[in-house]
Amino acid sequence: MGANELSNELWRQRELLELLLYKYEVEQLLLASGKARWLPHVTREAEAIAVRLKAATLSVGVATSALAEEWGLSGDLRLRDVIAGAPGAWQGIFASHLDALLSLTTEIRSIRGGNDRLIRSALRATQDAFDAVAEPPTVYTSEGTAASTPTRARLVDANL
Repeated sequence: MGANELSNELWRQRELLELLLYKYEVEQLLLASGKARWLPHVTREAEAIAVRLKAATLSVGVATSALAEEWGLSGDLRLRDVIAGAPGAWQGIFASHLDALLSLTTEIRSIRGGNDRLIRSALRATQDAFDAVAEPPTVYTSEGTAASTPTRARLVDANL
């Protein structure tokens, strides 16, 4: 394998990261609009992309090791190490791949965190709605008999 092969593998990895970012943005739009019906589909698609991304990452590792051996670099190297030892234009090419990968990863982490917050918020709202319409909970008296509580404790915002 040579520098071209590693560059091609890095392009594949970048494309998969962009596709994963797109799926997470779709998920965010669905969550924000309340269209939960399509969430399982986009989640399944994102998981499939994540599996493909793992395989692409392995391919990048193999190509990196092969190129490091070809260039006479020692050990199990990361892309940063290959960039440092790259001749001529390859240094710039691999550096731009690394910058793009880092940028995409940062974007994915950010949007994924936002999606997690939206999901937790929706879960709390759903739980609050169920609590509001549910029957009062059954409690046990000191004699061991079941008794319904006449009122329920509620959290009220006094600033309203």
